[in-house]
Amino acid sequence: MTFEICGIGECMIEFCALEPLGIAKTMQRSYGGDVLNALVAAQRLGSKSAFITRVGNDPFGLALMHAWQAEGINIDQVSLVDGQNGVYFISLQENGEREFSYYRTNSAASQITPADLKPKVIASSSMLLISGITQAISHSAQSTTLQAARIAREAGNTVVFDPNYRPKLWEARGGIQVAREAYQELIPYVDLLLPSNPADLDLLEQTNLVPRKVLENLLKQHPNQIVALKCGEDGVWIASEGLIDHVGAAKVATVIDSTGAGDAWNGAFLHHHLKNLKRPKLENLRLSAQAANIHAAATLQHRGAIPPRSEVSYETRW
Repeated sequence: MTFEICGIGECMIEFCALEPLGIAKTMQRSYGGDVLNALVAAQRLGSKSAFITRVGNDPFGLALMHAWQAEGINIDQVSLVDGQNGVYFISLQENGEREFSYYRTNSAASQITPADLKPKVIASSSMLLISGITQAISHSAQSTTLQAARIAREAGNTVVFDPNYRPKLWEARGGIQVAREAYQELIPYVDLLLPSNPADLDLLEQTNLVPRKVLENLLKQHPNQIVALKCGEDGVWIASEGLIDHVGAAKVATVIDSTGAGDAWNGAFLHHHLKNLKRPKLENLRLSAQAANIHAAATLQHRGAIPPRSEVSYETRW
């Protein structure tokens, strides 16, 4: 079996409340994780996807796997093991801001090791998607992402990396210097880099620079890479082979929740990038970014990391 996109990461149980957690009487249960969110977006658009992770056999484990199967994502590479799954809570504060509370230390997914990888699956996937969050959750997870990138590179497939820098996650591992070391060991294998502005600029040592300058610096370091710098309301800046372009954001009538919007952007962008491979490279990137902007904008109008399928239009055409 071959796949368009294979992803490695952690998926957690999501509980969402429409008021502060301390007074919330009801919560809505779902699930989410940056790589998995992207795979769902790509799968809904038509890309055949596979997920590699560990799932704890707590009361939520089988429900997680069934939910991924219902989306059409291949879970043959998911290991059901003894342990607990990570949990996170999203609450809405009185000022309208969201608050996140995570309980993921020693989760089943954080115990993933290179031995959990299925080289044939990675080698048969057009793209491998990994993230800095997966690197951050444990030393063994960091080693697993690096080994997966090596397998994909050896097979001649595209390695996609979203740095997704989360300072609190890296604090337990030693802080930003350890995060930068993890980034530096992986980046030689990366073909397509998907950072966010400003969240990832400190990690990339590009703080307080305008997007064009960030891209110029990144291309100097790795001339053969493709870079798409996500800038929220400012759209996305794309770069390849020394050429840089800007694609404006799609208009959003009402922003309900930005959770997972960047992940949905990743999934939509990768899906369209694969569809547009026969086009000139910069044209491909521009069209794919336009479609991804529309897709991400649609997710902003719904709560949680993964919007209900029935409430979002996934038919973006460019």
